[in-house]
Amino acid sequence: MHVLEQSENTVIGKIARGSSARRAATLMNYGNLIAILVPFPLLIFWFGASMLVYAMNRHHPNPKVGYYTQQAAYRFYGVTGFFTVVATFIPGNGWIWYLIAWILAALILIPWSIVDLRRIYRDEWMDIPLDDMGHPLPDTILSPSS
Repeated sequence: MHVLEQSENTVIGKIARGSSARRAATLMNYGNLIAILVPFPLLIFWFGASMLVYAMNRHHPNPKVGYYTQQAAYRFYGVTGFFTVVATFIPGNGWIWYLIAWILAALILIPWSIVDLRRIYRDEWMDIPLDDMGHPLPDTILSPSS
């Protein structure tokens, strides 16, 4: 099954598939959406898992994967970091303040993540030939992949 494979060996050498790169670029945004829509307990788990997703995709052979992953990470870590700092000043029984913070975080993350996902799906994703070390070959792009 080639669903999660980022590269494969072909007769011309190793190829990073554009379709796999597109899937990798969407992971951070989908994680952000799910975590903000179901905050307990997914937001906490996604905070840890997102670091793994970021580390795997930031230096992907296709530079667009790294770009989209980094933008989604900036938004997620910025919003969660800001509200974590603000939450330290919320009084003990101030659940309404936590609800307001969650709504504000959702109003920031959901639209930006959807816009980013639309950009990812509209972008053209090419297959990229790789050398033996898994790095893209200079000045080579193969065919569009959907």
